[in-house]
Amino acid sequence: MIQFDKETLKKRIEETMMRRFGCTPEEATGIQFYRTVCLMLRELLSDMHSAYRTENKKKLAKQVYYMSMEFLTGPSLYNHAYNLTLLESLTEALSDFHISFDELCRMEPDAGLGNGGLGRLAACYLDALTTIGVPATGFSIRYEFGIFRQKIVDDWQMEFPDNWLELGDVWLEPRKEDAVQIHFGGRVSENWENGKNTVTYHDSSTVVAIPYDMLISGYGTEAVNRLVLWSASSDDRLDMDLFSRGEYVRAMEENSKAEAISKVLYPADDHYQGKELRLKQQYLLVSASLQSIIKDFFKKTDDIAKLPELVAIHINDTHPSLCVPELMRILMDDHGLSWEDAWSLTTKTLTYTNHTIMSEALEVWPVSLFSTLLPRMYQIVCEIDRRFLIFLREQYGDDVAKINYMKIIEGDRVKMANLCLACCHKVNGVSSLHTQILKEDVFRDFHQVMPGKFLNVTNGIAYRRWLCQANPELTRFLCELIGDDFLKDANYLADLKKYKDDTEVLDTLQKIKLKNKLRLVSYIKEHNGILVDPASLFDVQVKRLHEYKRQLLNALHILYLYHDLLNNPNQDFQPRTFIFGAKASAGYVMAKQIIRFIHHIAAEVNANPITRDKLKVIFMEDYRVSLAELIIPAADISEQISVAGKEASGTGNMKLMINGAVTLGTLDGANVEIRQAVGDENIFLFGMTADRVLARLREGYDPGQVIEKDDTVRRAIEYMKQGVGGADFSELVHALTRHGGDTYMTLADFTDYHRAQKAVDSAFADHARFNRMSLCNIAGAGIFSSDRSVLEYCENIWNVKSTTK
Repeated sequence: MIQFDKETLKKRIEETMMRRFGCTPEEATGIQFYRTVCLMLRELLSDMHSAYRTENKKKLAKQVYYMSMEFLTGPSLYNHAYNLTLLESLTEALSDFHISFDELCRMEPDAGLGNGGLGRLAACYLDALTTIGVPATGFSIRYEFGIFRQKIVDDWQMEFPDNWLELGDVWLEPRKEDAVQIHFGGRVSENWENGKNTVTYHDSSTVVAIPYDMLISGYGTEAVNRLVLWSASSDDRLDMDLFSRGEYVRAMEENSKAEAISKVLYPADDHYQGKELRLKQQYLLVSASLQSIIKDFFKKTDDIAKLPELVAIHINDTHPSLCVPELMRILMDDHGLSWEDAWSLTTKTLTYTNHTIMSEALEVWPVSLFSTLLPRMYQIVCEIDRRFLIFLREQYGDDVAKINYMKIIEGDRVKMANLCLACCHKVNGVSSLHTQILKEDVFRDFHQVMPGKFLNVTNGIAYRRWLCQANPELTRFLCELIGDDFLKDANYLADLKKYKDDTEVLDTLQKIKLKNKLRLVSYIKEHNGILVDPASLFDVQVKRLHEYKRQLLNALHILYLYHDLLNNPNQDFQPRTFIFGAKASAGYVMAKQIIRFIHHIAAEVNANPITRDKLKVIFMEDYRVSLAELIIPAADISEQISVAGKEASGTGNMKLMINGAVTLGTLDGANVEIRQAVGDENIFLFGMTADRVLARLREGYDPGQVIEKDDTVRRAIEYMKQGVGGADFSELVHALTRHGGDTYMTLADFTDYHRAQKAVDSAFADHARFNRMSLCNIAGAGIFSSDRSVLEYCENIWNVKSTTK
């Protein structure tokens, strides 16, 4: 690693500031200092990246290309300084200019490139690939306004543009000379001559995709990779004839339509225009990226047959599934390969991670939209489907039900997950339970005829960010106890377990947790105007708002506790602070109703003098990576309460665990493996298993019967029917109680959840016991490092190796 002392960094800061802004440190504003430091680090990373790429080209090293609609990188300044081991010297250098490095870090916005676990996982993997020295490039879209900035107005979520590029653009380097063209709509014609197919586009609209590089550092390594973000614009920026006639808006219309593609992540798709825009986003990402990949490939060799030897293209969830027909198009239309040769290379090059068993997330497009917007893609998908049907009939004969389930085009639906399953040579789930469900249920028929294709890689986290950066005092204490080997290899965290009965160590862990809670208390007071008791139990549920994640179960239980306290105010009650952080998709009305419900509960609970010293409810507005870095180190309890069989893995559970929070959860997703890592005595489990959930559904689950037979559930529903703070929640009540309702079995698991929460109270009251549980969770978290995950991908899926020593 290149080392810079304080004086060297001061000189680089002065030189960069003069070159970029024409001023001295004495004259510079805070923003100029922020930009200067970022640009200085970016230039350093750029030199390292250039050297790393040059070395890899010499070695003809195989490269991973990771395709994802989301890359939730979070703030970069502190992360780069930490990875490059510059924190101490950079802080000292800035201090000599009377500038606080921490203040500069607080100026940086979160990069608005993701919504939740999917995007954060992609960012963790790119970080880990860089750390272990594997050549890799991530591809996504440069969303101008990200997902959205969440504001709660009159207890209702409102979405506002998140202008993260105002200061976040400092990390992006445009490469306009490498822009590529993308075709939408119109029609295509084919002309076969001498065995070569020439495809011509007629009446199509052309969009230009411009790449922006965001450099990715790894911890303690010379390797630097990059995330390429595509921005859309029109190839005809201004219609001069219209402009000259005074029709200014129409003159810019085509450019505005093109730029809309990269404006916002996940535009609402409850109308045709929204669906069309989402499909445009997916094709822009895929086509621009694959054109770039193939161009880069031919700089290494002119032998297209070597594509799978030098290139591994990974499809992260179904959003980039158009990689299948688009790679076929490029190989056939642009490079003259036959169908058979193109298919052979495509299947050997592409791999796919499935992240969900939720049917609505498996990407199904109407044929009418797909064929109109992407006519060449539709031609190729039709041919893939035709050939795949021949294979299926050889396997299943006249079993129409199986064939219809597995075919790619069924009626007016193009099933994108099936397209990936038909093509990609490896398909993985993201936890042992999730992969089991894929093999035995969701994709069982595929697994039967392609058994070697499916495997598991349990998710992992960039633990150096979530432990070492987010919780520095805990990290220093761990280094004192077990040494610093865990900074490079998380498995060394297991050495902590020998201290599980050391009273002094357990007391110190509790003191560190209290300091982290005090930081969060200060933030809550400033931003929520509520004073929270740091000695109370911090019960945390922070994740994307979705019904299957069951924030509603948590909220309904809080309402039950509140009324129980009102009815018996002198009972022995463990003071609790319930903390939520969640964004609901813009068009997801039921999720927004749940946020409204939580807000009304919070307003009533926090204001009532009978309960407010024992019970607090906090909703953290605009949940994001930087806010998670504040909340997670302060958590005592990690709520992972999805209905069993629905959460593919989860990664928030791992981040909370490695910071000493104890999981309260169902046996769902990676909770199963957390239980294996820490033992039953260090986790709070409740609820039905995935098998029992399926059995209840097959039996004809009726929430009305649960209400009738279970007094605890009946009282909870009665409290909900009464309304909260004068607000009516009959829509939520109806969703839970109607025949065929309670889709995610909130009521079926409610009483056992209540039992588990009592067990939490009992454990937390015994400080030594709870601190021991906390320590065991930290010690057991090493298996959930993203370093481990990407090494499994490299060995079992991509067949790539590290190129650094």
